[in-house]
Amino acid sequence: MTFAATIAPRRSPAEIGKGALPVLHLSEADVVRLLDPAQLLDGLADGFRAMARGEVQAPDRPEITVPGKGFSLAMPAWTAGMNLTVKIVNVFEANLDIDLPNHLAVIMLFDPQTGAPVCIMDGTHITAIRTAASAVLSVRALARPDARIATLIGAGVQGREHLRLLPLVREFDEIRVASLHYEDAEKLAASCPRARPVRDVEAAVRGSDVVCLASHAYEPVIASEWVRPGTHVSSVGYAPPRGELPVELLSRAQLFVESDEAFRPPPVGCAELSGRDPASATTLGDLFCGARPGRAGAEQITLYKAMGIAMEDMVAADIVYRRALAEGNAQHITL
Repeated sequence: MTFAATIAPRRSPAEIGKGALPVLHLSEADVVRLLDPAQLLDGLADGFRAMARGEVQAPDRPEITVPGKGFSLAMPAWTAGMNLTVKIVNVFEANLDIDLPNHLAVIMLFDPQTGAPVCIMDGTHITAIRTAASAVLSVRALARPDARIATLIGAGVQGREHLRLLPLVREFDEIRVASLHYEDAEKLAASCPRARPVRDVEAAVRGSDVVCLASHAYEPVIASEWVRPGTHVSSVGYAPPRGELPVELLSRAQLFVESDEAFRPPPVGCAELSGRDPASATTLGDLFCGARPGRAGAEQITLYKAMGIAMEDMVAADIVYRRALAEGNAQHITL
């Protein structure tokens, strides 16, 4: 028998159909259960290093705007060793009035060898926790080692996720929670033994080593002069044209960002960084790779401003996907 005789006859493209493709389906409850916060923090640090080495592809995210309603972003990313990842996130503020999150997202994973879809999972929880996790990762890397008092401003989804993650990176004696509505701060603080609600935001910030801004405020929620030397400040809120972060603080602090995209116009970039030179900031990737320094001294104010990037979704989705495969009992749908 010749070698040629052992090869199946080649079919023409017209004869090849997709057929039924089994695709892993993971609900929001599945994602919450499978995504380990500590593993996410370490995975994100690795992801930022990979970005600094140029190993992550994350092209510009296209936007669709529905006038008067909201906008939709497609956020693709890929690095070797992971699946092609595409998140669609829709930001519709009025959803809160009908008891829906104002951020709704779906993540699709595709086999990098064939491009075939392998998983569809809820992306709403991932969007929330990866944003907070990157901010808390900045706390781990940049807050003073002796930081013991934190103030969290915002008692919504981001406040909730920050409060879950902050105790993983520092032994805080107290986490002060402030909100536009004091009763929301009370409810959130009740979920953590080391948290307490506060009414006087200025006093809370002035006495803090770490300040986490996690609001949806269209105006600054703190004043620059409230922040004492040596404090680490993080900000994840998105609400142009001004936003939650006082721009005066930028002149007093060393700035850290996820990527240079933070300096682009919203919704890709940060309103608070509009018109500023990207060279004034250090990326977390350069920080974690040792290419740029972190905190320069006990009196320096460090500031992290987030926008959320596709690499973070890719890393979080990969953790969820691998753990789901390891369990072996996840649901599949057929495409």
